[in-house]
Amino acid sequence: MSEYQLEIKQIVDYPRCRIYRQFIQNLMADRSIRTGGGSGLFYYTVLCSYANFRTSYLRIDGIGYTVYPGEWICTVKELATWFRTRFQRQAVSILDELQKRHLISYLFLDRGKVVKYKIRDWKKHNTVLDYNCPCQKDTGFFFMPTVIAAELVSAGRCSEMDILLDLWMSAVYNDSQVQGSEIGPVVYFRNGTGSPLAAYSEMAVRWGISKATTGRILKKLADMDYISFMSFPGRTGSVIYLHSYLSTMFQISDVLVDKEEVAMVLKINLALPDETDSQKDSTVTEHEICTTTCGVSL
Repeated sequence: MSEYQLEIKQIVDYPRCRIYRQFIQNLMADRSIRTGGGSGLFYYTVLCSYANFRTSYLRIDGIGYTVYPGEWICTVKELATWFRTRFQRQAVSILDELQKRHLISYLFLDRGKVVKYKIRDWKKHNTVLDYNCPCQKDTGFFFMPTVIAAELVSAGRCSEMDILLDLWMSAVYNDSQVQGSEIGPVVYFRNGTGSPLAAYSEMAVRWGISKATTGRILKKLADMDYISFMSFPGRTGSVIYLHSYLSTMFQISDVLVDKEEVAMVLKINLALPDETDSQKDSTVTEHEICTTTCGVSL
């Protein structure tokens, strides 16, 4: 039997994205990124990050519970902390919405103080292990289907955290089908063009927000060192590369992405547009202009 060798790539045709639990824990701890929104991508991802791969046993307030693969049990108070909601009923309403979308099912235990939830289709996307063992929640990874992520993003107005997760799950690396992916993990919204270039208007529609808000959030994520955001002259579009993607996904050193190298790969002329072109593109907002950055270290 030939020895298995891991391929360092994230390809467009693969229907799932590997999400590390520690990455989600880090996002949950980053209070500077807002979570309030109607998309539900962040909330669903958090629930998935706690779900079991194998049967385990848990005690809460002296009561023992059996937790099967794809399930987890927590107090309503814990749930509100994970979701960052002010009131526990708000956290429960989020569960209601995810249940209406047929993504989870849940029930109350211990007179409403404890919630037991189950990720639907968990076995379809994640390997279920038969043996019993404690399931750690801050190590390892799970698989998120890209189609579910796309459906959640389109379901409502995205929060800053939803947008960051969407960028992460849309990343492609070292795939010949996507231009620019050979030099770094680039965001590609799988529109069939093979080009990672995206306009503000496209991203605004995708996330259910305005172009001005799109520019503000992308600038904020770039300033926080989550992404490298590059805008190009005229109406060419913008490209987004992810920071710390390679070290998180593949445990290898991250790479430096240079704007001039990206422009060369995408065959973009970096020369400034003439005055006539500038007047034609008068719809560009102040927010869009200020988000232009040069390549920075991943």
